[in-house]
This record gives sequence, C-alpha cells and structure tokens, in this order.
Amino acid sequence: MTNSYYAPEGGLPPQTQLLTDRAVFTDAYAVIPKGTFSDIVTSFLPFWDKTRLWVLSRPLSGFAETFSQYIMEVQPGGGSNRPELDPGAEGVLFVVEGAFTLEVEGQSYDMAPGGYAYIPPSSNWSLQNTSDAVTRFHWIRKSYEAVDGLPLPDVIVTNEADVPPTPMPDTNGVWATTRFVDPEDLRHDMHVTVVTFQPGGVIPFAETHVMEHGLYVLEGKAVYRLNQDWVEVEAGDYMWLRAFCPQACYAGGPGPFRYLLYKDVNRHMKLSGAQSAGALSSHRKAAE
Repeated sequence: MTNSYYAPEGGLPPQTQLLTDRAVFTDAYAVIPKGTFSDIVTSFLPFWDKTRLWVLSRPLSGFAETFSQYIMEVQPGGGSNRPELDPGAEGVLFVVEGAFTLEVEGQSYDMAPGGYAYIPPSSNWSLQNTSDAVTRFHWIRKSYEAVDGLPLPDVIVTNEADVPPTPMPDTNGVWATTRFVDPEDLRHDMHVTVVTFQPGGVIPFAETHVMEHGLYVLEGKAVYRLNQDWVEVEAGDYMWLRAFCPQACYAGGPGPFRYLLYKDVNRHMKLSGAQSAGALSSHRKAAE
C-alpha cells in the first residue's frame, strides 16, 4: 500500500481571499484547518538551523495539558545537535515529507515518509537534513511520567509501511489502527498511532474517555463529531481535543481517511490536593 501524507508548505493567502474559515477554538476542542498554516504563524527554536515550525498544540491550563505537537520544516543542510532542551521530555517523530538522518545514542537512522521514531527522555540525539530537499515531520513531546519499578522505554525507529495495521473488531476491516508500540507495554505513557478508515467507515458511537487527543489528518476527508458539533475535515487539518470530549466520524471517500493520533495512556489520574508519598511518609514518622 502506498500512503500519501499531507504536509503544509506555508505561503500567505491573497488579499482577495474571504475571511470566513473553518478554524474554531471551543472549551472542548479546536479545529485548525490546513489554510491556517501560513508563513506568518511559524515559530523558531533555539539550536535548530535552517528550521521553522508550526505549533499545533501546547499545554493549556483547563484544556489539554499533557503534550505539545509541532510540524517541523527543515531546509537542506538544517537540523540540530541540541534538539530537545528538556531532559524530562519524551518525543515521537513522524515524517510526512522528505528525508533526514536521525542519530540516537550513537545509532544512526535514515528517516523517510512514514518514518516513526520514539525517543525516550534524557536521550542524546540529533537530526540533520542531509538531502537536497525540504523535510517536514511531526514532533510530539510529552513530559514522561516515570513509575517506580518500570524502566524507561527503549528507542523505537520504524516505518508505517513495515507495521501491519490492526483491524478493529467487528468492522470488516474498514477501521484499523497502525500501532508502533505494544499497547500492553506499560513503560509507555503515550501512544502515537495512524488510524485508517476506508470510505464509508465510521466510529459508530460517541467516544467519551479520559485521553487527550491530537489528530492530524494525513489523507482524505470526513465528517467528524466533536462534542455536540459535526465538522468537515480534510487532509492537512488538525483537531485538538481535551479529555472527555465526545468524538465520532464518518469517512467521506472517495479514498481512505487517515490521521495521526496522539493520546496519553497507562498512568493513574493525578489527584489535586493529595499529599505526596514523601509527605505521607514524613507524617507517619512524626506520629510514631
């Protein structure tokens, strides 16, 4: 199967373009359509050469708080030897256009469209575009939630083409998920997957659950339910959902509808106002 991935190219709309657009930010979800990714909303990062990025999401108090997601655009000869400045941050890279060389802990990998890399926290890594073309890729970052007794996850580098999709039960194969991480590996506190719907495929109920979501449409189009609203989305659009926002979709065709999905998993819910284990231990000792 040959996959096609949408990647923004920037630019600026003409002065004649109407301002009416599909962009929306609510208290439960946001839709950032592909037309929003213009030159004037790009950002830059320290120690990244010949690189700009679009910030799709960032932690916001009272909204989605666990992750950030960028679309990185690296020119030929660009990249970074100090890409991540937060030692507690884990990351996932997913390539949508072009190629680059990734080095993690002394091991070098050639990354191409469909390439996936999981980078554990405190890793020594670098990235260089040694090709003669622009490369664009998603970079999803999360503060890793360590658990006593569980080691850090391993580095994972693969390509979507090498990972068979897992069909959802009772869907006749029209809904499938490409999983790069074993769902039962509790070392991982986030999953980044590719979800594929064949034309006419649906999420047949309003999913309502604790995971925060980032959904970037890689290919196709659909009508997606977000909270109480049905919105049309297409390749290049991004949806950002806070926890418990109901979601469902109808895949519109004529080709597959596919998106890159982030969600946080496998950890206890933090209890606000709860005493830490250290504080409780000190309290017990003082009481003895």
